[in-house]
Amino acid sequence: MIDKNEFKRLLIKFKSCGPIFIALGDEIRQNLILDIVNAGSEGINVTDLASRTKLSRPAISHHLKVLKDCGLINPIKMGTQIFYKLNMKEKLSEASDLFQSIQNVIQKINLKEASLSNMQPEK
Repeated sequence: MIDKNEFKRLLIKFKSCGPIFIALGDEIRQNLILDIVNAGSEGINVTDLASRTKLSRPAISHHLKVLKDCGLINPIKMGTQIFYKLNMKEKLSEASDLFQSIQNVIQKINLKEASLSNMQPEK
């Protein structure tokens, strides 16, 4: 059983990572992230992203907003255009921390269960 304080900490981490999971759970946004990665350090604008898909510019902009709002990409204004670059390091670190915390809790529970089963008399 999970300690109440540990349970609360995990819930906070889940809540923090929720928008990331939602953003990454959509196939269109997954493809947009890959297109942004493929664009390199220069980034890429909505027009270029739209040319790689059948989606309209407003649809692309909607998906970019979701990615931006959860912190996975950064918009960089250059003249009259906005270019998008990845900003995933911090967010992936948060998700990694959540996964590691879950693994730690599972290990504690498994150790506790193993300890209890070793203490039970054999039949």
